[in-house]
Amino acid sequence: MPLSTSQSTNVVVVSNSSDNPFAIDIAYAMGQYDDIADLISMKQFMNSEFCPRFISDEADFENIGRKLKGKSIVIVSTGSHTKSRQELAMTNFIIARAAKENGAARVILVEPDLFYSAQDRGPHHNLGETSFERDLKDVKKFDGQPFTAKLYAQMLKLSGVDTVMTIHNHSDSVQKMFNEVFEGDFHNLIPYEIYAHYLLNSNILNYGEDGEGLVLCAPDKGARDFVKEMFNRLGLSKAKFIMLDKERTHERKVEITLHKESEHTFDGLDGASIILFDDMVRTGSTVVKSCQFLRQINPQRMVFAVSHFYASDEGRERMAHPALGEILTLNTLPTILNRDEQGRLRKKMVVLKVEKWLAQELCNILDLPQTQEANPYKIDMSSKNPRFKRKIWFSEELQELQPK
Repeated sequence: MPLSTSQSTNVVVVSNSSDNPFAIDIAYAMGQYDDIADLISMKQFMNSEFCPRFISDEADFENIGRKLKGKSIVIVSTGSHTKSRQELAMTNFIIARAAKENGAARVILVEPDLFYSAQDRGPHHNLGETSFERDLKDVKKFDGQPFTAKLYAQMLKLSGVDTVMTIHNHSDSVQKMFNEVFEGDFHNLIPYEIYAHYLLNSNILNYGEDGEGLVLCAPDKGARDFVKEMFNRLGLSKAKFIMLDKERTHERKVEITLHKESEHTFDGLDGASIILFDDMVRTGSTVVKSCQFLRQINPQRMVFAVSHFYASDEGRERMAHPALGEILTLNTLPTILNRDEQGRLRKKMVVLKVEKWLAQELCNILDLPQTQEANPYKIDMSSKNPRFKRKIWFSEELQELQPK
């Protein structure tokens, strides 16, 4: 059921792809039932250049260039198997410019996994505000490279984007810079309540009523604040919190130790259920090394929760390691729902679908009437997962898994 009580004629949801199921689900949740392909034409000239057109009444010669007057245009942008991020980014710019030149009052970019944000600082001390003091070694890492996160933000603004919404961006530098470029109209949504609801209501982990036998783990100091807030949201007074430290000894090699600032040591944690949180995973080397290091606790179960899962084939091979019991992730990169994409990992993977959650946040930003849902996410789990009993789609259905 859609969140919005009725479709707003002043809000139009489109995408940088005419057939993007993620965008279609957001639009539907906001009460927009028209196909995106019926709202915007993804024209391409013979020379391969892209030129979109917001579809209008061909007989209307009175409102040329004013079809979108006063409207808010939402551009939903996700990764794709068929287009590179470079292509999708350029598409975002041109759609935003088309919206503004045809009268749109506001353009909102919804990009769950923010493009170009990995390059979050540049080869000078004044290119990127970090939470740590940049030394010469850190500045040298970016020698000869551009500060692409800032360039992307500036180009979005120049093209006509007014508001940017993303999910769990990890970089202080990117967040500060986007807030500056968009004058505070940058929304970095952290999925605390979604993770907390699933962990408290599913059978993914075993622990006592007050969290006895549960350990929350931050893989490094950078993840501490996020994991600490997760600890608070869970409200389990007897759960434990540990923090690891990683030292990168090579581009793809890390050494893991218990951080000297960890709130708890390994004493008394034998046989615990451990959940390791992080914002993203690529090669999988850090998470697997962390899980192998944590095996000295002899855990009953080990779960990895990660917001952005875009591991390489090599990473998927790594994360098939038996030290890692299950992976809990979001569909910020919608290709994760493809069973061929998951490969052998599908037997240990649960995907929490966040389209309705994003639609709810959009309704809040746009001040649209809506039916608030406490846990606006859906669940995707393969029948290959050992925990599979029957298809559970909606968060409310989790209660049916609880022992009677």
